[in-house]
Amino acid sequence: MKYEEVRGARIPALGFGTFRMKGDECTQAVENALKIGYRHLDTAEIYDNEKSVGEGIRSEGIDRKDLFITTKPWMEDLSPDGVRKSLDQSLRDIGVDYVDLWLIHWPNPKFAVEETLAAMMKEVDQGKVRYVGVSNFPAALFERAAKAAPVVCNEVEYHPYLAQSKVIAAALKHDALVTAYAPLGMGKCHADETMAAIGAKYGKSAAQVTLRWFMQQPHVGAIPKASGFAHAKENFEVFDFELSSEDMAAIHALARGERLIEPDFGPAWDD
Repeated sequence: MKYEEVRGARIPALGFGTFRMKGDECTQAVENALKIGYRHLDTAEIYDNEKSVGEGIRSEGIDRKDLFITTKPWMEDLSPDGVRKSLDQSLRDIGVDYVDLWLIHWPNPKFAVEETLAAMMKEVDQGKVRYVGVSNFPAALFERAAKAAPVVCNEVEYHPYLAQSKVIAAALKHDALVTAYAPLGMGKCHADETMAAIGAKYGKSAAQVTLRWFMQQPHVGAIPKASGFAHAKENFEVFDFELSSEDMAAIHALARGERLIEPDFGPAWDD
């Protein structure tokens, strides 16, 4: 396993995403992930699966100190009272006393990021949260956040078809991690000829090559999701080979500005 150390936090670079998984499917997926060796689990209030994530955790009996749990309040809950209530509900639903990383899920112009982060830091002081961060923040807004609080992460859509150079540069400037969600391009990377050709050299799949590409970037992590055991295991088996600089460049060259998740309430990414 690769760990990224940022602002005092030690974060497993390869995590397990649970977006769009609920109920028994989610619980089983979390159980599978923990059996395979994942120790970083990513969930959120809006996913409506925190109870299922908690059930999966309890079924495997992993020591809490060995897990890194990330969750997020929804964008309508960013008032000081809102984030506090959201966190307390998340802790109850997951069944833990604290979360390791707590992220503003999406920026909301109705709430000043400085005020939201100040309220979140109070929960750090209370011992309910170890580290705070943000998600879906363009570079300029991340700069504001990083000046307001010791944010350790910006979780954004990032895959070979969408370069995030501005976001990554801002994170590096402030010793923060960029965590990629949808790292496999919502399945597109599985059939990518470039990744497949590179993988053939190493006896690895296109997906494994893609995830290895993330692991070799400084201060970058990824949280692929996989509902089945075989796919989750395949995604985890990326630490026994190394891409050449030519391979890395070839994958970077695939970027074409293709954003796959762009809700109406999303931020202006050019800011």
